[in-house]
Amino acid sequence: MLWFICFFNYADRMAINAVSTVLKAEYHFDNEQFGMIASAFMYVYALSSPFAGQVGDRFPRKLLILGGLFVWSAVTGATAFCRTLYQFIFVRATEGLGETFYFPATMSLVADYHTKKTRSLAMGLHQTSVYAGTIGGTTLAGVLAEHYGWKSPFMVFGLCGIVLGLVLAIFLREPARNEAERLESGSVEQASAPAAIPIWKFLGELVRTPTALLLIAAFFGANSVGLVFMTWMPNYLSENFGMTLAKAAFVSTFYQQIASVVGSSLGGALADRARRRLPGGRILTQALGALFGIPFIYLAGLTKSSQELIVYLTLIGLAKGVYDANIWASMYDVVHPTRRATMLGLANMIGWFGAGCGTYGFGLATSRWDISMGQALSSTAAIYAVVAVLLLIAGSLTARHDVHRSEVTAAEVIAD
Repeated sequence: MLWFICFFNYADRMAINAVSTVLKAEYHFDNEQFGMIASAFMYVYALSSPFAGQVGDRFPRKLLILGGLFVWSAVTGATAFCRTLYQFIFVRATEGLGETFYFPATMSLVADYHTKKTRSLAMGLHQTSVYAGTIGGTTLAGVLAEHYGWKSPFMVFGLCGIVLGLVLAIFLREPARNEAERLESGSVEQASAPAAIPIWKFLGELVRTPTALLLIAAFFGANSVGLVFMTWMPNYLSENFGMTLAKAAFVSTFYQQIASVVGSSLGGALADRARRRLPGGRILTQALGALFGIPFIYLAGLTKSSQELIVYLTLIGLAKGVYDANIWASMYDVVHPTRRATMLGLANMIGWFGAGCGTYGFGLATSRWDISMGQALSSTAAIYAVVAVLLLIAGSLTARHDVHRSEVTAAEVIAD
């Protein structure tokens, strides 16, 4: 059920990328202005994420998930009525506010169904909905826009999301907080959920957890690169390879995201096994994915062949999937169960601020400076190299202490 909600979470946010060339032509937007539209979602999503995390640790997660679905679906439908630059910026920003509640609540809920033995695999399988939503949202938006006008995909996606929410309101259930750890410890009694803590106290704990800080910094970099490719690739393929709207939407997402499905499933299973042997096993699995992706990110912006570009996008997607499967599971290894939504909210703020900077920076650089889209894409390989270094440091040097401390604290709460 969460998989289908997340499908629309990403389909709705990615649809606008497929129609970027139409919007630029019809409303005379340049790359910088379209970068403002695309990044408006990311900045509001980022700024509201810490609040969403705190709410996710205090209120029923089912209500937050479904409430967010209704809000962002309605806003997606409203996008079809926009006419000016600032109207597009406003609806994208509002959609970011609606979607920000989904991931903190959902990942906290999934973590309460799964112990550390299966958590990465479970989150990796859920992560496949992100890739499916990216493919479906971008490709369907391109096809619908090409045949029925650019407004049609927003109306269709908005209506489908509302119908889905009405159906899942009947069936979606959530476990008790801390349930996975309680069951893993052998406790048969249903304990009351531990109280969430104020954000200032959480931040005090966070600064004493270097592994978490390194993971958040890595997420900033990885998300900035990922969203540059998601946002600008349809436009890049249209302008540099002469592809139609529908074909550019399909090629920009399908090969990369299908490979990410494989990488996410593989990365989740591999990380669960590595975690049983090493405290930093999940993080080192992420580092492996980042290292593998660096050369193909660089080559993607240099090639003049669309066939070669498809190969590079596929390999980038495979590497990204291995990294993505463990984003939240790695963080949950070093924070207390009652801080999970808060941790995700804060990490989302930093990561999606990075996405906004990368997306707008790409548009700014290609509009105002003598930098081609290909050169700008290739330059992001340097960011991925920094991500890999941060993950190697976290997985090999700091994880052992932080994971042990988190496990001891969780055990003390269960005993109490």
